[in-house]
Amino acid sequence: QVHLVESGGGLVQAGGSLRLSCTGSGRPFGNYAMAWFRQAPGKARRTVATISRDGTITYYDDSVKGRFTISRDNKGGTVSLQMNTMRPGDTAIYYCAGAPLKVPFAIGTTESSYPYWGQGTQVTVSS
Repeated sequence: QVHLVESGGGLVQAGGSLRLSCTGSGRPFGNYAMAWFRQAPGKARRTVATISRDGTITYYDDSVKGRFTISRDNKGGTVSLQMNTMRPGDTAIYYCAGAPLKVPFAIGTTESSYPYWGQGTQVTVSS
């Protein structure tokens, strides 16, 4: 298993930026495809962005395309989410998740693909 811990959440004004970070430990980080999910109050958890084990393939939800960027550093055991031009609709708890996929360039885009999760970090965007 891998233990995941998120950091970097907080309060930001609309139009501003935040950068989230997730650090993994316990297993080689490069063995896991990684993803960011978010969950707003009263709503289901939703995929934000995913990245393959080798970092070559990424996926973004339509709501964040062109604004958010996912990246990873396997040597440092981290995955990041750079969030720009933020909107009040981005307010949610953000979760880091990992999936031990066999193919280095494969990704998972649904919650069921990811067995390992961080504790979440709150992101609030004021209008």
